[in-house]
Amino acid sequence: MSLLADSTAENSIAEIPRQTTGTPEARADSGHRAYFVSPMVDFFCLGGGSLIVLPLIALLLPAESSMPAVTLVMLLLTNVINHPHFAHSYQIFYRNFRRKAFGGETPPALRRRYIFAGIVAPALLFVFFAVSVAQPDARMLGLGMNLMGFLVGWHYIKQGYGMAIVDSVFKRLFYSDQTKKLMLVNGYACWMLGWMLANREVSERNIWGISAHSIEIPDPLFYAVAGCTAVTSALALFALFTAWRKNGGKIAINGVIAYLTTLYLWIVFIKINPLFILIVPAFHSLQYLLVVWRFQLNLEHDQPQAREYPRRKWLGRLTPTNATTRFTLFVATGTALGAVCFWIIPLLFSAIGTYDREVFGGTLFFFICWIFINIHHYFLDNVMWRRENPDTKKHLFS
Repeated sequence: MSLLADSTAENSIAEIPRQTTGTPEARADSGHRAYFVSPMVDFFCLGGGSLIVLPLIALLLPAESSMPAVTLVMLLLTNVINHPHFAHSYQIFYRNFRRKAFGGETPPALRRRYIFAGIVAPALLFVFFAVSVAQPDARMLGLGMNLMGFLVGWHYIKQGYGMAIVDSVFKRLFYSDQTKKLMLVNGYACWMLGWMLANREVSERNIWGISAHSIEIPDPLFYAVAGCTAVTSALALFALFTAWRKNGGKIAINGVIAYLTTLYLWIVFIKINPLFILIVPAFHSLQYLLVVWRFQLNLEHDQPQAREYPRRKWLGRLTPTNATTRFTLFVATGTALGAVCFWIIPLLFSAIGTYDREVFGGTLFFFICWIFINIHHYFLDNVMWRRENPDTKKHLFS
């Protein structure tokens, strides 16, 4: 959801009346939906859940002794939370790909983005991994994993910022251009600081037998970024307070929680407890799933005969509507696709593939598949959630 906010939401705002009076519930009653699902579901999935779960984990579980058990639990949860969130991006991006990448109804600039993200980027990634495996050591792969960590921070802060802006659109509690710029600049500062902290504090991190080598960060650069983060954080918080005051004591609170939680708890201070690194990706995926599922439900309800029931008279209305059936199939397909890409394909290639196992270990293909999907996912999101994308604009805010 990398560019969701400063693209789709910004463009869609122009088409939504800028009324800032009345409660969110009143606006919902007048025909405008003010939440993804409901106040409490939005709170939990957009980031509030991590404000409850992570402190409890830190208080109740000793980090070192609990690491194996938490790792196992989170590995199991990836199959129903993390992996489907990646798979859904592929389902949406490559659906009608020929029309979107080569059709005349797609703006030329967006077509080029579709071609690059859908064809060129995966080809480049394939070349990178092929060249890396041909090397006499695993250092190139390790640097590739550091690149993934660098892009993860960018992806996180853009999604957190996006949730803040989208929630403000839902609530009709809009931010000024200056406030949005401050929030975004602060997000970039937090991203850089989080990445630098990760490189300074950990010399190597092992994933599927490959070590992610750190990059040396000069002290003057690190302290300059830390100071910039402190300044922009203060300015962004003051801007949010000003927005709250100008809106008569109202603000899109779930979006603000998503923004602050993502930048600080998930990026800057994630290393205060080793268990947080294992748990945070699940909450990030919940953010994404909340948006994608709303998008997909709106799309399904926009299809012909969406609210009709299957023609089975003997069951009557015991069966779900066509839209619900198609949405359920979408979710099930994403779950199955996630299992195939993250587990079955790596297992298959591990069984039949040949490479230097003394250098790369026995789980090389797991490493390649997981890193490839993570990095490619960011390219896909960078296209899908842009303001000029007619599909996103049509279905996200309906």
